[in-house]
Amino acid sequence: MTPSFTRRGFLKSTAATAMAASVPFAPAAAAPKRGGHFRAGMAAGQTTDTLNPGTWDNSFTVSMAYAVHGYLTEVAADGSLKPLLAESWEAADGAATWHLKIRDGVAYHSGQTVTAEDVVASLNFHRGETSTSAAKPLLAPVVDISIEGGNTVVIKLDAGNADFPFILSDYHMPICKIEGNSIDWKSGDGCGSYVLKNFSPGVSATLERNPNHWKSDIAFFDSIELLTLLDLNARTTAMISGDVDAIDRLDLKTVALLGRKPGVQINSVAGNQHYTFAMNAGMDPFSENHVRMALKHAINREELVEKILFGYGSVGNDHPIGSGQRFFNSELAQTPYDPDKAKWHLSQAGIDGLDISLSAADAAFGGAVDAAVLFQNSAKPAGIQIDAIREPNDGYWSDVWMKKPFTTVYWSGRPTEDQMFSLTYQCGAAWNDGFWCNERFDKLLIKARSELDETKRREMYYEMQTTLNQNGSTVIPMFANFVFANTDKVGHPEQLGSNWDLDGQRWLERWWFV
Repeated sequence: MTPSFTRRGFLKSTAATAMAASVPFAPAAAAPKRGGHFRAGMAAGQTTDTLNPGTWDNSFTVSMAYAVHGYLTEVAADGSLKPLLAESWEAADGAATWHLKIRDGVAYHSGQTVTAEDVVASLNFHRGETSTSAAKPLLAPVVDISIEGGNTVVIKLDAGNADFPFILSDYHMPICKIEGNSIDWKSGDGCGSYVLKNFSPGVSATLERNPNHWKSDIAFFDSIELLTLLDLNARTTAMISGDVDAIDRLDLKTVALLGRKPGVQINSVAGNQHYTFAMNAGMDPFSENHVRMALKHAINREELVEKILFGYGSVGNDHPIGSGQRFFNSELAQTPYDPDKAKWHLSQAGIDGLDISLSAADAAFGGAVDAAVLFQNSAKPAGIQIDAIREPNDGYWSDVWMKKPFTTVYWSGRPTEDQMFSLTYQCGAAWNDGFWCNERFDKLLIKARSELDETKRREMYYEMQTTLNQNGSTVIPMFANFVFANTDKVGHPEQLGSNWDLDGQRWLERWWFV
């Protein structure tokens, strides 16, 4: 990489543009039709998965949740926000108070009607001192939830939040039946477009279309089978043999060959998905920022995009905000691959060299083990010895991630800057996998959330991205396109969601057999 390299320049010149343009997209049928049994091979799912919404952390549970449960709002394929169980919403008090009108006549699969009381209980499930939910930091600003007029839920925040309705679309926040002082999550009784018939964690899930769902323009398959196929070869073989109708997280080394197979169609969608190397800032040597900066300069980002993503992505700059997002910091200088600069940072930390271990598994992201080896090689000229450890795929998220001091991770991103920062970078957040705290960052996070002036808000989000770039404990070398395959028997809308993989993980509701 040369000193003149910039992220903007790379985004214009990278092969990702040409390669993505050459990928055939499944044509959208003129009109969706109902019928058929759909099978999906998923690169996620583990034996420790449960139906507890506060614990969901992978694409298997997310896609299942969106189909089985109802949510207050939904991020549409174009990135806008759609009403679901919240029929409408209004802000007051400078966006510190929100009134949500709950849709009438929606029923759970068991036949009971969804009530405003269910909504309050479902949101409160993630709040409070005893909550261990990953959504707890997202609802931390909520000071009170009440019911007004029977079907209107009033949510009061400690300060204004212009993006609050987006937060309510988070997959951790389904609306479940109230049960005592909590909710009934164990039964899997949702109000979504599909009924959960069987769930075997780490193996499979079977769903059937809900004939009584309130929306008539979604859920076209009669039934769906989700299969956990963590092994990339097994997933690809299942696609080629016709044992499944779609798979996610393709082998980018062979995606072109797979696309030549009769009946197989490839989709590549640019979004906010990014792959990271998370350092535990609470442990030595990662507690020293000069060590963290040394590692950021010791990674060859262009090489990773070329050899791990095969052009299906772009270079990252150690913060999680995608170039298409509203407050992306386009003025932030790109951190270059510079072994001499890495050595300088080590010298500032008072050390001549570094010997560390990096835990990796392809359960984190396709090619994670290879990425760790490439990181190992690029770091050597800086005097950094990285022991790339291959960890088991099964149990990676429960036994390795946030347990080992240096790990490979993938994030699908979030539709707003506030969500992404609150979930993963706010001090004490359940998924702060860098165990990183920065007082200035947290103050800006709260202030930006309540700022309604777009210019001032942009300045704060710009500074937060700079802080992560210069001080954060996460190396974010690349943003990866969502690349997945389906058979030519599958139809889907021309515009695919980019907030999650597989059409925003709403494929169960949006796709059909042609």
